[in-house]
Amino acid sequence: MTSIRITEHPEQATAAVREQVPMAELTEFFSRAFRDTMTALQAQGAAPTGAPFGKYYGRPDATVDVEAGFPVAGAITPDGNVLPGSLPGGRVVEAVHIGPYDTMENTYAAMERYLADANLTPGAVMWESYLSDPEAEPDPAKWQTQICWPIG
Repeated sequence: MTSIRITEHPEQATAAVREQVPMAELTEFFSRAFRDTMTALQAQGAAPTGAPFGKYYGRPDATVDVEAGFPVAGAITPDGNVLPGSLPGGRVVEAVHIGPYDTMENTYAAMERYLADANLTPGAVMWESYLSDPEAEPDPAKWQTQICWPIG
């Protein structure tokens, strides 16, 4: 059973790449976005301050409006396709999904039920922080992904 809670998040500066991506190309986008963002951060003498994230603008369909990168200590200088941004501050509904990425739809469904039962309105964006490194933990059943969905 997924534990879902309401919590407060501070606004967090980010460095990331944002694109409209066909769902079938999402894995390749994330790999490229994380690589490009790390290259830009290193060139600026900066480093991530937390886990990589994927931020979604609206509901995914055949194509998704997605941003992927890392939280940082402060605003970065734009570098090619890597731009400064932020993860929003305020109240969020939060859950930690345990398991492979392709089963996260179950955690999202549980979060939607939680929101409906509590009469809460979800925000237009949501983000996932990838707490497990698939290279360090090869077993997808053990992967942990924190999902945050701002509420009004």
